[in-house]
Amino acid sequence: MLPEFFEFYNPTKVVYEDGVATDLKPELDIIGIKKYFIVSDHVIHDLGLVQKVADGLAEAGVEVTGTYLDVAQDARLKDVQFCADQIKASGAEGIVSIGGGSVIDTAKAANILFSEGGDLVEDYSGAQTLTRPLKPHVVIPTTAGTGSEVTMIAVIYDEENKEKLAFPDKFLLPTLAVLDPQMTLSLPPKMTAATGMDALTHAIEAYVDIDASPISDAFATGAIELIFKHLVTATRNGDDVEARGGMQIASTMAGIAFTHSMVGCIHSMAHATGALYRVPHGVANAIFLPFGMEYNFEEITEKLARLARFMGEDTTGLSTEDAARSAIAAVRGLTAQLNALDALPIRLRDVGVPEDGLEAIAEGALNDGSSFYNPREMDECELLPYIKNAY
Repeated sequence: MLPEFFEFYNPTKVVYEDGVATDLKPELDIIGIKKYFIVSDHVIHDLGLVQKVADGLAEAGVEVTGTYLDVAQDARLKDVQFCADQIKASGAEGIVSIGGGSVIDTAKAANILFSEGGDLVEDYSGAQTLTRPLKPHVVIPTTAGTGSEVTMIAVIYDEENKEKLAFPDKFLLPTLAVLDPQMTLSLPPKMTAATGMDALTHAIEAYVDIDASPISDAFATGAIELIFKHLVTATRNGDDVEARGGMQIASTMAGIAFTHSMVGCIHSMAHATGALYRVPHGVANAIFLPFGMEYNFEEITEKLARLARFMGEDTTGLSTEDAARSAIAAVRGLTAQLNALDALPIRLRDVGVPEDGLEAIAEGALNDGSSFYNPREMDECELLPYIKNAY
């Protein structure tokens, strides 16, 4: 059945090529500005990736006006303000962000303050608060999971209140997303697995959530197929350029999918767990993914049955319910393979979450904005047993 209404908005240009991150002149000439500020982190800098991009920018006739590297595991409010202040002071006309989701989200939020001024929380809380495009933002992801290079949201950690704040706005969509497998070759196995499972969670939730459309479905299923094909290989052999490229494309496709149909209870639980117990977002999503699918099972049985074949499952002769359960089994099988590679924990107890903190996760999940898009109405008491099962 077709939805009564949906809209699709995707102005971000995506370019993919092995080595393209150091040869951006044709794309930068189209954007038309000559002064960029780089946002990244110390790990990416120490790997030499920031310098590679900076050298490529210089060859393209672009001036790098400064660099901000103090981005933490989660994009933090104080970092956003510090970063924006440095961008303004540098005389930059645009931003290049090089990194994973925290770097990209920091740059997105800093771009609000760089372009418009004001206070991030006081002036821009809520959805769609911006009234015009921001300064140009070129994103070069070094992980394959968040999809932040093509999403209209920045998630920022409020350390004081221990909560993650979401800033959704169409004007946060980057100008250009640069997918270069070379930029992910140094990603360690554990980060490869975690970010890959983050992308898978994006794609599955985008497919089953209440705002899904035929367009988001196409991106979501394409991403799922690529992830099941390439994630284990990319984790086992980080130098496999094809697997790295497949995961980058999958991450971007999943990002396009969920920025249109959103995410649900799995992300709600992951956001709460990350805010309360500092569990990395991709790891939390990986742990909760099969349990969230089970929580929603009655409402999404037919959709899960259709997803199974994109996961490589042979559902010939199976009932709809059994085919749907095979999709959940396929997810568990994938996480088991990654766990066997010592690349992914699969239980909350393995990542330092205390057993007496599970109720707080349920409460936090219910208050998370992602809960509004979940196909099953979220109830704290009904959700808690699934969180306990994940422990």
